[in-house]
Amino acid sequence: MKSPRKVLMVAPLIFLLTVHTSASPAYDDQPSTRHSDGHVCIGCVLVVSMIEQLVQVHNSTVQTSMERLCSYLPEKLFLKTTCYVVVRMFGPDIIKLLEAKLNADVVCHTLKFCKQDPGQPLCHLYPLPKTYSRSDSDICSLPFLAKICQKIKLAIENSLPFKDTDSDKYSVFPTLRGYHWRGRDCNDNDKMVYPGRRPNSWDVHQDSNCNGIWGVDPKDGIPYEKKFCEGSQPRGIILLGDSAGAHFHIPPEWITASQMSLKSFFNLPAALTDELNWPQLSGATGFLNSTSGLKENSIYLRLRKRNRCNHRDYQNISRNGASSQNLESFIESLSRNQLLDHPAIVIYAMIGNDVCNGKTNPVPAMTTPEKLFSKVMQTLQYLDSHLPNGSHVILFGLPDGTFLWDNLHNRYHPLGQLNKDVTYEHFYSFLNCLQVSPCHGWMSSNRTLRTLTSERAEQLSSTLKRIATSQKFANFNLFYMDFDFREIMEEWRKRGGQPWQLIEPVDGFHPNEVALQLLADGFWKKAQLQWPQVLGKENPFNHQIEQVFGDQGGH
Repeated sequence: MKSPRKVLMVAPLIFLLTVHTSASPAYDDQPSTRHSDGHVCIGCVLVVSMIEQLVQVHNSTVQTSMERLCSYLPEKLFLKTTCYVVVRMFGPDIIKLLEAKLNADVVCHTLKFCKQDPGQPLCHLYPLPKTYSRSDSDICSLPFLAKICQKIKLAIENSLPFKDTDSDKYSVFPTLRGYHWRGRDCNDNDKMVYPGRRPNSWDVHQDSNCNGIWGVDPKDGIPYEKKFCEGSQPRGIILLGDSAGAHFHIPPEWITASQMSLKSFFNLPAALTDELNWPQLSGATGFLNSTSGLKENSIYLRLRKRNRCNHRDYQNISRNGASSQNLESFIESLSRNQLLDHPAIVIYAMIGNDVCNGKTNPVPAMTTPEKLFSKVMQTLQYLDSHLPNGSHVILFGLPDGTFLWDNLHNRYHPLGQLNKDVTYEHFYSFLNCLQVSPCHGWMSSNRTLRTLTSERAEQLSSTLKRIATSQKFANFNLFYMDFDFREIMEEWRKRGGQPWQLIEPVDGFHPNEVALQLLADGFWKKAQLQWPQVLGKENPFNHQIEQVFGDQGGH
């Protein structure tokens, strides 16, 4: 894994485009220095572009625009303080270069945050840069930031809650792999109390599984857990996924000068400590009300509505850059005890990184069907040794990502909307030149390459389908489901939307919150039709549970 130290080199906002590729080995088991430098370059160009556009929007000086940007940032995580430190360190040079009418590319090349390796093309989003000299510096070396950098690094490396007093893999803290990612612990001093376990003595004296149902009905002396949950087939939802499953998201207002205000960055600290992911709003395990306005809910919330005994039983075991080939490095963060816990629905959704990488020639680095088969079987064997009997595993296929280029390439990226100078074609080309594109194969003007990438994705999906139809396991049933994004686009068109509105605007790659909700809706409808046993029964006591326990302690 790459350290956050380099990512923080320019300013806190460098996280915005870089953490999801630099925090974990997304495209290489041994990431190169060039990749790390590329992430820093993207961050620098992003931040300097924002400063340059703030000058235009507010008709102000460069100094005032830098201070304005810093003033928008929250105090949490020392973001505001760090920003002012960066301004003191680099401000004079940035002012000198921007006042000389040089653009963000030139500034970042001359400050040595963007580099040209021998024999490699010069990467630029705007006109070609000139030269200027400036020494590097590392913000994470500042004493007040060293601990923050280390916290983020540990949480990302381990995929486990940073704050977990009893080491049961559950937390009372939201971010740093806390309850945004898995159900909130209701007793962080007792490792035998956690979401998803079978109740201890029907939870007469305490809530051992954190579903908010415990105690004894004084009218008949029957424990509430026994009365309301026995025989209701409780189950949890576990996602084994990548950045799409974790809901990687950079709000456009963070980088759009015309939309920036004091309110723009209020959620930045939480986002940074969740690796720029928003699992609390994801399609699989989201538990907060949607910000998109759609009525559709996550798979977890649907399971909870179906049976309120499932309250808090969710785990989002996703990582930026995850694929079939590196899942083994963090699958042990999954929490399930075969003897003590309820069964679970496990969704395996490595939907991109087996065909997506940022290499100049991405095809040789794509996972082959043979390698996929081997690693998925290894994963399934691990699950069979850890999941309680009666569980279910669904293998998700890979999408045809040609919709990215088809729907975005001639549209303006948020960085280009003010001056109409950067389209997604330009943005994709810049990422590909730096070899840090999340998916060179699909985010490319090369039609042949896009076709080859889709063909490999189809081969891998066929392999997953073959595994699901031919392999049997002792503790779970195995199913396969297509990841048909075109079906989602068609549904969105019926509602009056356009396909480009389903893609994250800043990175131009990930499905956004609307798309994830529609995907969850499609999953639920198909499961109800094809495998209703996966979802379990509807609990006839749901109304009584709500009457007695209200929101069951919330999330």
